[in-house]
Amino acid sequence: MLDQILSQSTYRWVLLSTGVLAIILVPFFLFGEQIETWTESFLESASNQSTWVALVLGSLLATDILVPVPSSLTSTAAGFFLGLAGGTATSLAGMTVSCVVGYWLGARFGRPVANRLVGEQELARLEKLSQRFGDWVIVVTRAVPVLAEASALFAGISGMPMHQFLLLSTLSNLGISAVYAAVGAFSATVNSFLFAFGGSILVPLVAMILTKSRQNH
Repeated sequence: MLDQILSQSTYRWVLLSTGVLAIILVPFFLFGEQIETWTESFLESASNQSTWVALVLGSLLATDILVPVPSSLTSTAAGFFLGLAGGTATSLAGMTVSCVVGYWLGARFGRPVANRLVGEQELARLEKLSQRFGDWVIVVTRAVPVLAEASALFAGISGMPMHQFLLLSTLSNLGISAVYAAVGAFSATVNSFLFAFGGSILVPLVAMILTKSRQNH
């Protein structure tokens, strides 16, 4: 059953995330007290430089369409360091800029550039989802790694009106940003970035499973 739901790209993403999590967990168990002390110190420092933290994290999210930024982890980190409101605003701004850049690239350069950035296989998956959900595919795929970027490119390629794309993508980005920021903000209250890291993996994983499941029906 699981083999039918998860695609090969999903398996690779899960394996990579598991490996990174293992790399983080081993030192945590070995040096937990020192890491907790460092985290508290870093949080205090970040709170005193919230503008710079917001600019850095927002800029990372804005370039997500061009470089492999772990957007879920970055958005969760925004909530961790900036709180629910600040994290949501930072994530929303960065993700929306990335969407606009992706739309422009798709509209200006078309499918060849999209193939280089996200691959023909992902675009084909997106086309199938688009036949099922129509323009709402923008909302459906925003939390799914790779498909999120592909949806912005696809919107530009297909000639979706800019105002309609902005409305759908911004509403979706707002909801996703709020979820990630909430996970990050809660993690900060218990001084556990491991919780934030786990949430940043779980949310897109669930979104991938649901999207793949709907595509197969």
